Amino acid sequence: MASSGLPTTQLFSPNFVLTAGAVLFRRSPAHGLQVCILHQLTKDHWLLPKGRKDRGESIEAAALRETFEETGYPCRFISGLRMWTRAPPAGSDVKDVVALATNSTEPFAVTMRTVRPGNMKFTFWYIAEPTGTPKQEGTQTQSESFASEFFDVEIALRRLTFASDREVVEKALSIVTSSDKTDDTRCSDAAPP
Repeated sequence: MASSGLPTTQLFSPNFVLTAGAVLFRRSPAHGLQVCILHQLTKDHWLLPKGRKDRGESIEAAALRETFEETGYPCRFISGLRMWTRAPPAGSDVKDVVALATNSTEPFAVTMRTVRPGNMKFTFWYIAEPTGTPKQEGTQTQSESFASEFFDVEIALRRLTFASDREVVEKALSIVTSSDKTDDTRCSDAAPP
């Protein structure tokens, strides 16, 4: 029997969980770009909204649902983003290459965490914005105890407890700010990462 010449790890469903979240940005006339972060009241941690994908739910739907449930803000993916991705255009038959996608709503990052040996957690990260509907109270599940708040990006970066969350926000910010530059067709990363 043949085996791949590339390093391969295979996990079966009892050994992994899929989760999704979003960096939730808003533009404030007084403060500019802000990001919503969660204060986990029971542990005094500052986090990004994320959670497990339900059975039969898409990763994209899970990201928006979890972000809404934990922050209280109905949200949608930000349209018009330009980012590097290995996802091919729909219906294309192209070689696996990194390409600059416009109007992308692909996940921009994946966090892989070993929960314990043989048990992995994969978190797919998206970029979102509030829909404009006011914040709703009572959206969290019984086991959750979060307070959500928008902060200027630099303040949010200082407050976030974990370096991995700061890295996710920094990358999302670079995608959003480079996509905002209408006079420049280059992504903030001059070449693919």
